[in-house]
Amino acid sequence: MSHSELMPIGAFARRSGLTPSALRFYADCGLLPPAEVDPVSGYRYYSAGQVARANGLRRLREIAIPLTVVEAVLAAGPAEASRLIDEHVAKVLEDAAAVRRRADVVRSSLAGVPSLPIAALKGPVLADAVEQVLTATVRDPGLPVLGGLRVEAAREAVTLTATDRYRLSTRTLVPAEPAAAAWAATVDGDELRAAVTEIRRSVLVRVEAAPHGIWLRMAERGDQYCRLLPEEFPDHRSMLASLPEPTTRVTVSKEPFLRALEEQPGERVSLHVTSRGLNVLPAGDEHPGLPLPATVTGQDLRISFELTTLYPAVGTAIGPDVLLDLRGPGLPGTVRSADRGDLTTVAMPVQPARR
Repeated sequence: MSHSELMPIGAFARRSGLTPSALRFYADCGLLPPAEVDPVSGYRYYSAGQVARANGLRRLREIAIPLTVVEAVLAAGPAEASRLIDEHVAKVLEDAAAVRRRADVVRSSLAGVPSLPIAALKGPVLADAVEQVLTATVRDPGLPVLGGLRVEAAREAVTLTATDRYRLSTRTLVPAEPAAAAWAATVDGDELRAAVTEIRRSVLVRVEAAPHGIWLRMAERGDQYCRLLPEEFPDHRSMLASLPEPTTRVTVSKEPFLRALEEQPGERVSLHVTSRGLNVLPAGDEHPGLPLPATVTGQDLRISFELTTLYPAVGTAIGPDVLLDLRGPGLPGTVRSADRGDLTTVAMPVQPARR
């Protein structure tokens, strides 16, 4: 290729958006060697065909992809390149979250305000409750509080609540020691999830309130810090207090009920409740089907739910049986453990699609 068909490094820098010094660096790294180097002057020349690779290299470096990964992305096909970029983005977000958590800890220590003891709870019990209740959260950039866990401490009880607007789960725990003070706040759900393993392995977890978060003090595992969310939590107490008495009550074995839900082909399911039992059908299906054995009191009822709303509510129930308190097609239903524990999930029904 003649020099007339090549670009000197300055011209190529302008075409590619990379500085001459960056081009020299990438040439020395082997990522973008020049098309030709003058053996006498050492001048570097690039071809027009190298502009696309240079542009790709620049864009990848703009999102801080390491050089070793840049080389792999440039050499890969579209699908593999996308996967490598997604992996990099996930790692950056994970690192940023870790930095944020460490910054919160440092900020808390700089505040000069001592943490306030709230309650002492058995680690395994607290871990189970956190996992159960957090199934009712959702990631919503417009409403980050829907990804949080509301913690309300009174002298004799600690109540955990979460809601995604279609479900509301709540569970009350008896502290191992009486709560030191009445306190309420919303804790970041993702950070609590990350701490669950350590919580579960701790005999006792002491919860302490800091200005912007809570400390989970675990003598044998090390302390964990979780941020508080500043947004106002939905007024769930008023909603629960306004629920009318159920018109239909169903007690059914949990595992057969879950299997029946798993076998449904659509995104919505209908529950057909009669004195003979509980039948699970695709939403809108008028066929009577075969009922599950269940104890039913009250009115016959047909009610529909999104599978993603009902299934977690049933799946997290404690014990072998669940109790359904139903109030009619337009009102929330309640899923409770029939014999032990007090995990309660309120689930919003939907109108079945017309066939």
